[in-house]
Amino acid sequence: MADVMLELSAWEDLANIPADPPRMRPLCSKCCRPVQVCWCAALPPEPLNPAGRIVLLQHPAEEKRSLRTAPMLSVGLAPGKCLIYKGKRFPNTRHDAELEAILADKRSLLLYPSASSVPIEQIDPAGGPYNLILLDGTWPQAKAIYHCSTALHGMRQVKLVSSGTSSYIIRTQPTEGCLSTLETAIQALSALERDDRYREQLLQPLHVLCQYQLANGAVTHQSKEFLIRHNQYPKLIGRRLNRLLKHADNFKDDPSDGTERKNST
Repeated sequence: MADVMLELSAWEDLANIPADPPRMRPLCSKCCRPVQVCWCAALPPEPLNPAGRIVLLQHPAEEKRSLRTAPMLSVGLAPGKCLIYKGKRFPNTRHDAELEAILADKRSLLLYPSASSVPIEQIDPAGGPYNLILLDGTWPQAKAIYHCSTALHGMRQVKLVSSGTSSYIIRTQPTEGCLSTLETAIQALSALERDDRYREQLLQPLHVLCQYQLANGAVTHQSKEFLIRHNQYPKLIGRRLNRLLKHADNFKDDPSDGTERKNST
C-alpha cells in the first residue's frame, strides 16, 4: 500500500509541473548573454577592422561553457573578421570550401607552439591580408585537434614569445603564462597590426565580466602552477599537468624558446 501511495504522490508531482517552459531572462541580441550580465557596453566604440581575419577552430566542448571569451572577439571585430568553425578535426565534411581555402592559403598563419614556430613579431604585415588560425579549447583539446588535422601540419606556424599574465582571473589557469582565447588573439593582433588599440579596447569586456562575477560571489583564482608550488593544490597532479609544468619550467630557464601557452576560453 505504501508503494502505491508513493507512486500516486510522484504522479501528482509530475501533474503539477507547468506545461510551458520557465520564462527565461531577456538576452542581449549582440552577445546573447542575459541583459543583466551583458558586457557589450565595454566593447570598442566601433568594431575594430584588422587587415586580416581571426579564424577559430573550436572544440565542440568549448561552446557549452557559459563564460567564454570567443564571443567578445567575434562582436568586437568588424563583420567577417572573426570566423568560427566547430569540430575535432579540420577540415571535415561539415565545413564549407572556404575553410579548406583558408588552410591552404600561403598567407595563413597557425598560432601553435612547435619546433618550426617563429615569433609572431617577425611576420611582415605588408604581406597582404592574412588569416590567423587559433585552436579554441583546453590545451589537451588543442593538441588533439592539431594531431588529428593533417591540413594544419604544413602551415606556417607562429608563437607568442611573451604572453604575460592572464586577466581572466576568475578561472584557474594551468600555468602562469596561459591566456584565454580572447587574450591570445589580442596579443597576436596587436603584434601583426602594430596597433595597441586591440590590447587596450578588446580587453575591456573581459574586465567587466570578471568584475561582475567577483561582485557576485566569484573569487580570484591562482594558476595550478602557483598552487602546486605553494603546496595549496588539493588534487594529485596528472601526467598531462606535470608535463605542462615541466614545459613552463623549461620556458623560464630559456626565454628565447618562448611558446604560446593557452588554456580554455
